[in-house]
Parts: sequence; structure tokens; C-alpha cells
Amino acid sequence: MRWQGQELNAKSAEGGHPGSGKTSGSASAGAQVPGAEVPGAAAEAVLPLPAVPGTTDPLIPLQGLVRSVRTPDFAGVTFHEVVAKSVLNKVGGGSNMPFEWTVNPYRGCSHACVYCFARKTHTYLDLDSGADFDSQLVVKVNAAEVLRRELARPSWQHHHVAMGTNTDPYQRAEGRYKLMPGIIRALADSGTPFSILTKGTLLARDIPLLKEASAQTEIGMGISLALVDPELAKVAEPGTPTPRARLELISRLRDAGLPCSVMAMPILPWLTDGDESLDALFSALAAAGATGVTAGALHLRPGAREWYLQFLARHYPELSGKYADLYGKGTYASKEYRDWLAGRIRFFKAKYGFSGGARFLRPAAPKDEGAAPAGGARTPVPAAGQDALF
Repeated sequence: MRWQGQELNAKSAEGGHPGSGKTSGSASAGAQVPGAEVPGAAAEAVLPLPAVPGTTDPLIPLQGLVRSVRTPDFAGVTFHEVVAKSVLNKVGGGSNMPFEWTVNPYRGCSHACVYCFARKTHTYLDLDSGADFDSQLVVKVNAAEVLRRELARPSWQHHHVAMGTNTDPYQRAEGRYKLMPGIIRALADSGTPFSILTKGTLLARDIPLLKEASAQTEIGMGISLALVDPELAKVAEPGTPTPRARLELISRLRDAGLPCSVMAMPILPWLTDGDESLDALFSALAAAGATGVTAGALHLRPGAREWYLQFLARHYPELSGKYADLYGKGTYASKEYRDWLAGRIRFFKAKYGFSGGARFLRPAAPKDEGAAPAGGARTPVPAAGQDALF
């Protein structure tokens, strides 16, 4: 079993191991799944838990797996509903991320962005980082209930919690499972500061709730938007809301009195790094009312690298050799390219009045000045020539 995390290691509601047959039978018989009461259930196909041929081991090694579901409303997508033991995740000590705690109610993402850095995490489930990442979605159906219990522990120090750091909490699945309102309420009621980064315009549904939460604790909002060319977006991030829809979401958040930063990442070499493209991006973000922008070059981490290069070969074969030269066998573009791109980004940020990066996380004290205050996190060291991430 390759699953190494601790988030999904609860037994099923019926007490059966995913490979025992008990869970599959009980789910098929109509056992209720916490948080999974959704309309149109009669039209759903509840799948038997798959096993490796000749064994009783589940093909998808998810402890806590209650049922796998397909529904006509999500053609080509399978939901693997799990009962989670924990949803509050401590970021590893070796990470350079500017936060220490995360909540990810979903694994996998139907936004299907060809460049998504999180793709490799699906291989921990014995699924591939390509099509499976886009279509085999893990749903922690009891996420809100578990989070509320975790935040009530006396040991919880109200650190900042980041959402949208692995897969998008407002992808289309959220319209079905409606996990985020309970998660937001749990965080706000406990006085825990939090931030959300998303491409999903479903966030608009929760704007009234977020306004209420902002009166109880510090919150930060971020929209991920680096492509404003709708035709390029259709092939590079085919499951996302359109760029125009996300720009309108930025304006709605600002009209509601909420700050809204933008993560304009990744900038794609030879596709969105020209002056015309950068000017269109930053002018659109300024017009929408974004309160800060962070932009930087594409990273090609393992998992994402293979999928993105296949995308290039299909749609832009003339660029394949250029990317091979620019990235070599590594994750980052050459330092010369990053320095050049950083200069262009600085120019267009200044042109449109963006004085800083996306700042929707609580600032932290440097390590040599003592421990960060409650809710703080380490400041990351950016790659050469790149904006600080937050």
C-alpha cells in the first residue's frame, strides 16, 4: 500500500476495511455517508470497491474509503468518498511554504490544469499524475466535522490555515458536496485565521459567509489567474472557469469589502511571457480591483513535467525543443530566463500600480528574530528572479 499520509486512515462508517467487502456492500445498500447527502442520488452508479486482480487488496489504497460513485452530472469523473480521521495537516519542516497548516477537503482536481504542481501527489494513491489526477477525486465527506473537533483541542494554537495549496477547494465537486461552508464556519468559530486560494467561481456562493467570518478572524482571499487568453485557457486548464469569470469574481470580492490578491502563476514561456500577454494580464487584474499580484515562471516538477510536455507535443510541438533547452532535466527554468521574466513582471506591476506581491497570508517574523507569533509562518526563499510567493 503506497498511501503514506495520515489524513484518510479512519475505518469506514461500518467498521470494515476497504478491502474486506463490508464497506462496499454497506454503501451499495444505501448506508449514509457523513456529508454526502446529495441530490439526484438515484441516478448515481455506486461502484464496487476495485481490487487488484487475483487479490483482495483495493486498487486504490484509501483507508476510510466508504464508496466510489459516478454520476451523470460529472461525466468521466469518479468520486471516492472517504471518512477522514484528520483533515488539519502540518506542513513538513523542510517546506519553504509560508504557512504551517493546511486543509484539503479534496485530492485530485477536475480543473485539469496541465501544469499543476500537485499532480505527483496522486501517485501516492497508486493512481497516475495525468488523467487519474483529473478524474479520480478523493472526497473527505466528513471534513467539516473532523476539523471542528481538531480546532477545539486545547493544544491548537490558532495558527494560520491555508486552503487551496494542493488541490482546489472550489473545484466543481464542491457544488456537489458543499464541504467549504462547514469548514469556513469551523475556522471562524474557533478564531483561526485562514486563507483560500482558488480558480473556482463557486466561491461566490460563500461570499456572505466569508464576510461574516472576517468579523471573527483574519481571512485572506486569493484567485489563481495567469492566463487571460480564453483560447489558450481552454487547452491548458480545460476544467476551470473562464478567465473572464474569474476576473468578475475578483470584482465581486472587492465589492463585498474583502481583499483579493492574485497568484498569476505560472507564466508559460513563449506562450504568456510576451509583453502583449503580460500587459493584458496586469491591466485586466488592475481593472478587476486585485489588491496584490505575485507572478512567476512555470515550474516543471515530476508528475506535472511529463503531463505538461505531452501537452506541448500535442498543441505546440514547435516549442518542445525550446523547453528542453530552457528546463533541461530540472524543475526550474534557467536563472537567466527567470531574471529576465522578473524584470518584465516588475515593469508591468509598476505600470498598473501593483506595489507588492499577493499578500493573503499573515506575515511572519524571520527565524533569527525568534519564533513567529501565533498564526505566523516562515517566509519562503523565492527562486532566483521570482516574486516572493505571498
